[in-house]
Amino acid sequence: MRKGRAKRRIKLPDPKFNDTLVTKFVNHLMLDGKKSTSFKIFYDAIDIVESKIEEGTGLDTWKKALENVTPQVEVRSRRVGGATFQIPQEVRPGRKIALGIKWMILFARKRNGKTMSQKLADEILAASKEEGAAFKKKEDTHRMAEANKAFSHFRF
Repeated sequence: MRKGRAKRRIKLPDPKFNDTLVTKFVNHLMLDGKKSTSFKIFYDAIDIVESKIEEGTGLDTWKKALENVTPQVEVRSRRVGGATFQIPQEVRPGRKIALGIKWMILFARKRNGKTMSQKLADEILAASKEEGAAFKKKEDTHRMAEANKAFSHFRF
């Protein structure tokens, strides 16, 4: 490569919870550069979650849900002698969080519901109970890696 790796940009913490992970989530949630709308959707979803749970805060429930949908291993394609193998590999820490966030938002958008904040709140509640489509995606990814464990010696 001619150029070096790009520097990581520092994400500022969000105004309400003072957490950089929330900012990262909101950045993934954002469409067409409308960050204030994304913050409103996220904060409304957290409020809905808080009204539906008995103990703990909405932010703690969201963090638990995000932890439940982050994958530990994934499969990567690799060509070896004309055949393509699915090789299980451990996921880098930054990619783990990014995948968990993307899956949670993707499956929240696919849900049935009135508003995006309601759909996101439902997905957060489901993921915190180890249910829902995002958690199922993580389980499928782990199952795929387990099934292809025999090809792990092709790791690169």
